[in-house]
Amino acid sequence: MDWTAPTVEAASVEGSGFLGLGVPEKLAGVLAALDITEPFPIQAATIPDALAGRDVLGRGRTGSGKTLGFGLPMLARLAESKGRGTRGIVLVPTRELAMQVADVLAPLAKATGLSVQLVAGGMPYGPQLRAFERGVDVVVATPGRLVDLLDQGAASLANIEITVLDEADHMADLGFWPAVTRIVDETPAEGQRLLFSATLDDAVDKLVKRYMHDPVHHEVDPGQASVSTMRHEFWLVAPHHKNDLSNRVAGRPGRTLVFARTQQGADRIAVRLRESGVLAGALHGGLTQGARARVLNAFKDGRLPVLVATDVAARGIHVDDVSLVLQVDPPANGKDYLHRAGRTARAGEDGVVVSLLLRHQRRQVAMLAQQAGVKAEFVTVEPDDEIVTEIAGPDTAGQPISEEEYAALVAPPVLQRRPRTGPRGGGARKGGWRR
Repeated sequence: MDWTAPTVEAASVEGSGFLGLGVPEKLAGVLAALDITEPFPIQAATIPDALAGRDVLGRGRTGSGKTLGFGLPMLARLAESKGRGTRGIVLVPTRELAMQVADVLAPLAKATGLSVQLVAGGMPYGPQLRAFERGVDVVVATPGRLVDLLDQGAASLANIEITVLDEADHMADLGFWPAVTRIVDETPAEGQRLLFSATLDDAVDKLVKRYMHDPVHHEVDPGQASVSTMRHEFWLVAPHHKNDLSNRVAGRPGRTLVFARTQQGADRIAVRLRESGVLAGALHGGLTQGARARVLNAFKDGRLPVLVATDVAARGIHVDDVSLVLQVDPPANGKDYLHRAGRTARAGEDGVVVSLLLRHQRRQVAMLAQQAGVKAEFVTVEPDDEIVTEIAGPDTAGQPISEEEYAALVAPPVLQRRPRTGPRGGGARKGGWRR
């Protein structure tokens, strides 16, 4: 599995709201080509200060537009400087998120003559090593793989001018703090630091005090799920109704993300949904990186309308048009509830979060909902109730989806032999394969 930087041809910048923030015309032109002309609140708040060289602490929920909030000023400032070597670094918690951030930054960087390299585990070392050898301006990295390259002496952070920590709270949750501090310690102390996080807990606060210089703090979205376009449903269900209700809700039109507590649970739910006629796949850490990428790509491009994920795996899911989150298993705490809910109602769109709860789970969920700032109104629900039809639409159960059909959907690309005429006039060279 490898990564190729996408390219975008710039368009007219007339009417772009990014110009008023100080974003260079070249960058605004790439955004315009992607129909991005008006900055989100987190971008409007943070970009001017970051362009001015200030350390920025940005707090905003997932989907609020943080990538451009740090990416645009970082690229604009690096394009103006005359330094050599790797000068910008973006640390993110997961491979999937690293790929998405790199995909956003690469065409913008190209427009300003800069280069971007993705550095993440589960991917070949070769392109990453060669990028550092020939010189790369910006690296988007997961902490573990970057520390690995630092230990090998293959990477250097001595010339870093701008360090970005994206989803800092999730990096703390996943146990990356030692690697993160090791990496930031190897960057010049006088460099600019931009830190973005959905929540600001004790671990993030310690990082801010240790590494940031008089940061300006922008908080666009509160650390609670009070997004006006997000609807929260807490359904108390009988044990014998839970599967029917989850099948019904997951089978609704639109893109749906289902949360399970364990890897085995995710697999089991996905199989049950397919047996009920709902095309669903599981995403969790027990899959190979290639399999995870294929499942996630199928979900992103709409071939797979329902994804069943564990909390850790779902941290790499940043898809704007997930219209419903279904919690088959409740989250562990309020922070996890916010993380799950943040997969929907992104970029100003509407979204619904439905929690299927057994009676003994009511007290636990009431406490975590309070932590998350959500008013939990528990409603007893059965499959034929009107609220189910309102959320899921009419009951239109489809035919079971065979495991062969699903396997074909997420199968690796077929490798084809590439014929090559040799000295004897025919045959294919050994190892001559292409995608």
